[in-house]
Order: sequence, then C-alpha cells, then structure tokens
Amino acid sequence: MPYVSPADLADRLLAWYDRNARTLPWRTLPGGRPDPYHVWLSEVMLQQTTVVAVAPYFRTFIERWPPVGDLAAAPLDEVLPAWAGLGYYARARNLHKCAQTVAEWRGGVFPDDEEALRQLPGIGDYTAAAITAIAYGRRAVVMDGNIERVIARMFAVTEPLPGAKPRLKSLAGSLTPDYRPGDYAQAAMDLGATVCTPRQPACVLCPWRDSCEGRRQGIAEGLPAKKPKADRPTRRGIVFWTVRKDGAVLLRRRPETGLLGGMMEIPSTPWRDQPWTLEDAAGEAPVQAPWRLLPGMVRHTFTHFHLELTVAAGRAKVPELARGLWCPLDQLGDHALPTLMRKVVHHALAKAY
Repeated sequence: MPYVSPADLADRLLAWYDRNARTLPWRTLPGGRPDPYHVWLSEVMLQQTTVVAVAPYFRTFIERWPPVGDLAAAPLDEVLPAWAGLGYYARARNLHKCAQTVAEWRGGVFPDDEEALRQLPGIGDYTAAAITAIAYGRRAVVMDGNIERVIARMFAVTEPLPGAKPRLKSLAGSLTPDYRPGDYAQAAMDLGATVCTPRQPACVLCPWRDSCEGRRQGIAEGLPAKKPKADRPTRRGIVFWTVRKDGAVLLRRRPETGLLGGMMEIPSTPWRDQPWTLEDAAGEAPVQAPWRLLPGMVRHTFTHFHLELTVAAGRAKVPELARGLWCPLDQLGDHALPTLMRKVVHHALAKAY
C-alpha cells in the first residue's frame, strides 16, 4: 500500500467533507464557526443518542432558551420535562449546572481550551475537545464512537474496546491537522456515520479507502473489536398507580442522585432480583388502598439491567396523607416523566379503566 502523508489524508477528508457534509441544525457550513453554546448543547444531547432523535430536542431548547443565560435562569423543573425522552437524565442536571456556571462565572462565554472546559459540570474529554475544535477552531483530538471506528479500521487495530481507546486516540492525533480542526473533526464524524458504518461500510465512497489497512486485510467490517457483553440481570418491582376521587394520579420525585435522579415517577417498590407479591409490597405502598394487580407487565432495559414492572391500581382512602404530588391526568405531560414512567402511564391507562 503506497504511503500517504497525514497532511494528504487530512486534505482528502476535508475535500470530501466540503462536498458531503451533513446538514444539521447545530452546524454551520464548512469553514464557518458555530456558536459555542450550540456546539456544547448538541454534543451533550448526542451522547448515547442518535442525530435523528436529538434534532427536534435541540431546536426546542434553542427556541425556548436562545442564549445560555436563559437556560441557566430556567428552573430545573422546566428543563427536565423538555429533556424527557433523551434518557440519561444526569446529563440534563449537569447541563443545567453547566449553563449556570457559564452564565454566573464567565458572563455567558464558554472557555476556548480543553483544560478549562473540562472543569465545567458534565464536560468530559470528548465534549471539551469537540467545543475547542468546532467552536473555536483550535486543534484538538476529537474521539467519538464514529471516529473510533474509522481509526480502528484505518490502522487495523484489533485490540478490543475499551482497552484500545488510548491507542486509537494516539493514532487519531497523528492524523489531526492544525488547519480547519473543526471541519476535520466533523468530517471524521460524518465519515463514520455515513460511509464507514458499523455494518456494510461503503468503502468505494471513502476518501481514505486506498490507505485503509483494515480494508486491505479484509477485516474492516469486524472492527473495532469489542469484548463480549456480560448478560444483563433482570430486576423486578411493583408500581402503584394511585388515584384519588377526582381521578388525579399520585407522583413523587426520585432522589437527586442515582438512576433517573430528580425525575418524577409513579411510586414503586425498590427494584430487586426476586419477584414481588402484593403481600411483599404492602409496606412500600404510598397510601392505604385496596390494590389490584393489572394484567400484563411493563418492560424496560437500562444500560446494565432489564426491568420488569407489574402495575397495582388502587384508589386512595385518605389521599391527603399521601407523600407526593397529585396530578390531573391531562397534566401528566407537564412533568419530567422518563420513558420508563411514560410506559407505566400508558399501561395503566389501557388496563385500569
């Protein structure tokens, strides 16, 4: 395979990007400099989420809170419902904290270097590098999942993730140019998202195809290698669909720390490995009520475990003793209910009435 210098590879990728850049609501045209607020917001939203899913959320946030100061001034109870559906809700809380830090201590201006950016709530190595390169045009080695895949194939790195991450970043750094660093980072992301895809990569369209060692060896599609995933355990619980005489439903807020921290939920037992019976769960019920188990089950999968929830429906005998918030059915959408709890609501509405 003939040698091609890193500068030539960067030029090929940038020329490809100039012709094929994706149009995304947080981007400018190649060569432009987007608002650092837009870059930060989009990168936080895109963690563990797809571009298609993020686009409408990004537009909603920008329309509702145009500068970062508006987002900082918004109550968290308004931000969380706007985030609901994107998952990983600790990101939303950190997003709000970061906005407040930037607004209060930096006059609404994001830092322009990686080290300072990493000091802000919720900003790690990847997001700091992305803001530095894309928003400020400074050289930074940006590594997301798409770029990891491109680099692993380009250099035929067979060591599995996550152990290969340091080597992949070093190799990516060897290709990252000093010029047009923001466009280069976005070009590498787009290459992985649209050409060097996880399955059936379109190598014939790739500007790096002639220099790709993984393609030469015929192993590109199997890279990057990953360690086998451990089996996810299954946890179980009972959710208490609690109504009062006027039809309002009882909600409560989860603890600020931990899974779904700070989000609203339908009260439930703890989640455990063993199934619950109504008798077991009686002490966890939010109020005294005659409970009945609804047919069927709500299933949801988190990163590390599967969850199976049975729904118990009951009418509160003394609703004023309940701990939580009574919410009319037509106002449930105003609260920060995570996807799991929306599933519970749909199940209860379908089975309890």
